[in-house]
Amino acid sequence: MVAIRRLPETLVNRIAAGEVVERPASAAKELVENAIDAGARRIVVKLVDGGLTRLEVTDDGCGMGPQDMTLALERHATSKLPESLIGEAQAIERVATLGFRGEALPSIASVAQFTLESRPHDAAEGWRKVVDHGELVEDAPAALPPGTRVRVENLFGKVPARRKFLRTPRSEYGACHDVVRRLAMARPDIGFTLEHRTGDKDRRVLHVQGGEGAEARVASIIARELETNGVSIDLERPLENGTMRLTGLAGLPTYNRGVADHQYLFVNGRPVKDRLLTGAVRGAYADMLARDRHAVLALFLTLPAENVDVNVHPAKTEVRFRDAQGVRGFIVSGLRKALGTGDRRSAQGPDAAAMERWQQEPMRPEISPALGSIFTGRDWSRPQSSVAEAPSPYNSQTGEVMDYPMGRAEEAASPDHDAAQYPLGIARGQVADTYIVAEAADGLVLVDQHAAHERLVLERLRAAGAEDAVKRSQALLMPDVVELDEASCDRLEEAAPKLAELGLEIERFGPAAMLVRAMPHSLKSSAPAQLLQDIADDIAKHGEALWLGEKLDLVLATMACHGSVRAGRVLSVAEMNALLREMERTPRSGQCNHGRPTWVKLAMEDVEKLFGRH
Repeated sequence: MVAIRRLPETLVNRIAAGEVVERPASAAKELVENAIDAGARRIVVKLVDGGLTRLEVTDDGCGMGPQDMTLALERHATSKLPESLIGEAQAIERVATLGFRGEALPSIASVAQFTLESRPHDAAEGWRKVVDHGELVEDAPAALPPGTRVRVENLFGKVPARRKFLRTPRSEYGACHDVVRRLAMARPDIGFTLEHRTGDKDRRVLHVQGGEGAEARVASIIARELETNGVSIDLERPLENGTMRLTGLAGLPTYNRGVADHQYLFVNGRPVKDRLLTGAVRGAYADMLARDRHAVLALFLTLPAENVDVNVHPAKTEVRFRDAQGVRGFIVSGLRKALGTGDRRSAQGPDAAAMERWQQEPMRPEISPALGSIFTGRDWSRPQSSVAEAPSPYNSQTGEVMDYPMGRAEEAASPDHDAAQYPLGIARGQVADTYIVAEAADGLVLVDQHAAHERLVLERLRAAGAEDAVKRSQALLMPDVVELDEASCDRLEEAAPKLAELGLEIERFGPAAMLVRAMPHSLKSSAPAQLLQDIADDIAKHGEALWLGEKLDLVLATMACHGSVRAGRVLSVAEMNALLREMERTPRSGQCNHGRPTWVKLAMEDVEKLFGRH
């Protein structure tokens, strides 16, 4: 029998460090969070070789005296739990700070050369403590301004088994950069600076001033275009013990990315990467983005501390909600409401690369190559565009009839209202029987008639209750028994009332089987076994049956696509204007069902630049 014995303190600290410190980014996160909790108004992070050689965090917070510094380097010592709460059983759940200074510091100090310097604002001098992989090697006064400076060097230098698994300096720098960006977004009232040295080159990567607004901070860090390509969110929902609030900046569906790395989620000021929250974002954008595209946003969720458990992960990057479905529903409805009121807009302006391909060429008697593609290979016997007035084929100087292509001879009627009264302007013509050209007060608007009408039809179907008709159940002639594992059956049984609302009627049929009595009308040709397995997997991943709802949304989108105006259909001026006016009234008309813009605007200033008039 193997005897049970206590582990040495140094080994205990290294085991704890393995939970908290995985790489330089983990240490940077803990140190910056400590600086925030210390009341800092300015935080400077300096990296050398991505933090592998050196990581330094300096703040102007409250600082510590020598005795507090000694305690901070001991395990299970903290300043973040008020003395009045220490005796309470649930005290840990009511901690409002980001972490525990004194829990991370000894862990980091046990696997690196660690220097802690600090000075309280009311002290005449500071103090320095140097710990080399768990051993105190220096304890002396130090000269520094009020605040705290922590330096971590040679991380895992004496733990080669951990050191060899660290990545390249470039990768480690990227992870540290992401950590600082997220914390800077969480606290717009604090100034942040990030500097990085590689070789003999110093570079200031991030520099933001404290005191700016949350939206301005988010846009300055993610992308400046997000301010003009996003909608603000500020919603509240009352709870029994307080209020749940959602704020932030959500990008228009037309302003999207190919990866989900530009989604920043915060709970009570803490950056998190939570599956439930990312699933809620996906659900909110479900019918506005293609499956391979992802929204760009920063969401800040605030709710009472006792409604969320932030201690389910050592690094506190994951959380657990008391009412997970209520939180998810609040986020989905909040995002949809914000996008429904603000996303009649499309992406702001045409693509820059497309604009660069415009050419200004002097007119020559022969057709230039730039114009040749317009006139070559087209059947000019049929109408090509709607125009206000077709050019005369008669040359008044020579008396000859010229062989010019003829536009559709539709008499231009003066509009009853001025273009300034309509955001999308007044229709002036149709190009390639696909794109509507409209004149607005501040520029030229191009509309993809099929994409625009596809969105209008989808919203019209929903408004008319077509969604309920799609979800109507189709009873099976013989109920189908689907065998699944017991855990999947438990999830499906719990979700059965919700699934019944969507037209899928199921009930438990023994420990490891479900009985399917009816399928949604639109999914009647689907295999029940595969459908239930997919739904059970989705519930396990996201906490709710998203898959079926998304499948039904795809059915609606398909119906809308087949019922919309096709590209290549000639429209009259009256039809074009009617389409523009309906777009102005319809939510989410700025993008089609796949996240592409339905219209773009070329500002009059840009038009003048093309002709050298600006």
